[in-house]
Amino acid sequence: MSSSVQVLYPATEGTHFDYDYYVNTHLKMVAEIWGPYMKTAIATKGLSGGPDTPPGFHAIATLVFKDGAALKEGMAKAQPLLDDIPKFTDCQPQMLIGEVIG
Repeated sequence: MSSSVQVLYPATEGTHFDYDYYVNTHLKMVAEIWGPYMKTAIATKGLSGGPDTPPGFHAIATLVFKDGAALKEGMAKAQPLLDDIPKFTDCQPQMLIGEVIG
C-alpha cells in the first residue's frame, strides 16, 4: 500500500515564502533525492481559504511513495531537504505522514 508525506507551510502573519526558489530549486531537490522512491508528487500554492478568506497555507506538497519501505528509505535521506527549507521560508512547516486510503 502507498504511503504519503504531506508538507504544509502555514501562512501565518509576517511569514514569507519564496515560490520561485521553492519551484525551481527545492522541488528539483525533492525529485533528485526522493524521486526513485515516489509514485507521484504535487505542490499546491495557497490562494484562499474560502470566499473572502486568506489562505491558511503558503503551499502544500503531497508526496506519494511506492510503499512504507520506500517511504522509510526516502526519509533516511531527507536531511538535505530539511536543511534547504530556511532558504525559501521562515514559517515552521507541518508534516503529515500517512497511508494512502483513497
